[in-house]
Amino acid sequence: MRVLALDPGYERLGIAVLEKKIGEKDQLIFSECFQTPKTSVFIDRLHAVGVELRKIVKEYSPQAIAIESLFFTNNQKTAMHVAEIRGVIMYEAMNHKLRFAEFTPAQIKNAVTGDGRADKKQIFSMVVRLVKIDKEIKFDDEYDAIAIGITFLAGYGYPQIGH
Repeated sequence: MRVLALDPGYERLGIAVLEKKIGEKDQLIFSECFQTPKTSVFIDRLHAVGVELRKIVKEYSPQAIAIESLFFTNNQKTAMHVAEIRGVIMYEAMNHKLRFAEFTPAQIKNAVTGDGRADKKQIFSMVVRLVKIDKEIKFDDEYDAIAIGITFLAGYGYPQIGH
């Protein structure tokens, strides 16, 4: 099973493609932190996310897309923009007929560390133990996307998966 896991954000999108093979450690196939230019108008940023997702789906052929569920911050404008980015992600999942799942932060923390209240340091420490990673991870957004992929591959949330 191959999953495209995404940590949606307003300025940065954590992206990871993970693969599970029976009897083997989950493998990181690809990851990056996709950033749109801060000078671009928002609709162009949304379009850039859609184009990037299409490119990754075409290149890596995942069977599913998994994301973190939206949690609200004090900044309503940022929360609305993240919601719109999530809409682009959901559209691309349906457009490519991929299974779709979303997970709460607590579900992700529990799947990766066994503790739904784990902090980022604990999550990142477990990610490198659970997944074969052959590259340097530069951004937290990538680690977050990998953790979302681990959650999906661990079987969390399967009842809420569409398609």
